[in-house]
Amino acid sequence: MQLNHYDTPCLWVDLDIMESNIQHLAVYFKSRGLEWRPHTKGIKIPEIAKLAINAGASGVTCAKLSEAELMTAAGVQNILIANQVVGEQKIERLCQLSRFNEIIVAVDHLETVQLMNQIAEKFAVTLNVLLEVNTGMNRAGLDPGQPVLDFYRAISELKFIQNRGLMAWEGHTATIADPNEKVRSISASMEKLSATVSLCREHGILIEIISGGGSGTYTISSNFKLLTEIQAGGVIFTDVAYSKWGAETQPSLFLRSLVTSRPSPKRIITDTGWKTLPGWSVAPKPLGVDAVGSVSFSSEHGVIHLTKENTSLRPGDPLDYLVGYGDNTVFLHERLYGVRNGEVETIWEVRGRGRYT
Repeated sequence: MQLNHYDTPCLWVDLDIMESNIQHLAVYFKSRGLEWRPHTKGIKIPEIAKLAINAGASGVTCAKLSEAELMTAAGVQNILIANQVVGEQKIERLCQLSRFNEIIVAVDHLETVQLMNQIAEKFAVTLNVLLEVNTGMNRAGLDPGQPVLDFYRAISELKFIQNRGLMAWEGHTATIADPNEKVRSISASMEKLSATVSLCREHGILIEIISGGGSGTYTISSNFKLLTEIQAGGVIFTDVAYSKWGAETQPSLFLRSLVTSRPSPKRIITDTGWKTLPGWSVAPKPLGVDAVGSVSFSSEHGVIHLTKENTSLRPGDPLDYLVGYGDNTVFLHERLYGVRNGEVETIWEVRGRGRYT
């Protein structure tokens, strides 16, 4: 059945392009001697995570514990939770999940890890951890160097905690437009991380995994021969944002809308607003429309302002947008339609929507 038979707004992915992106990424990272652990925070669909694993990904990255629970229930193995899991309730869930899957979790606070050790003992499990290092993003993570070494020494005697290495994210560099400045900024982050790795290894600390990189930085971060795995996941889809930020994959994620009004030859109104197609971080791109001056969204309306008159598009006509930023779009939808040669081949439930705990 063709996509036009489904009601709008309708989120869809070009299967040929997405599958080509997955193959490209798997080959790219393998050629650089890196593991690929795609982040699924913007993908939300276990079936797509499995496509990446079948192509060669070593596992996946999740943002939240509930996402890791969903992926585990779907049969996805080897999961990194790239955020801190804190509090007794969540740590108990982490211990329960670790009975069924290899789970690694980011940590950066000693008292949290001590509590994790206590609860893990009760559950008779060992919790795998990566210490998060702040290399310039100034979000979570310990400062590089001596604080990391001191932390490892402090947790070395915890019997139910297994140190697996380090995690760092140079996300503050992703949106830098100047290529030379971006390379310099990523290099500065990698230098901090490299010095930390060397310090730890000099003192006998095991650094098995060095996890980092993302969809906006992987083409540079993968060149330093430092990271052991890259978390780039959004480039499986690729959108306006990742195309701007240096991804070498092709855009495959779109939203089908209908023209609902033509109040002016220089203004097109569609049935998709920010409830289905957010534009506040990176604007979506209308396809097949010439002379687009700007695009704006209210809660239920998309407004395309033209610099030249257009009278060919009429109310009821379909209009596709290239999604601006998949991370703040996919989770708004109940379904993702997989399209090949204009025909809907598969319909995936966005099972990760609402997984915030």
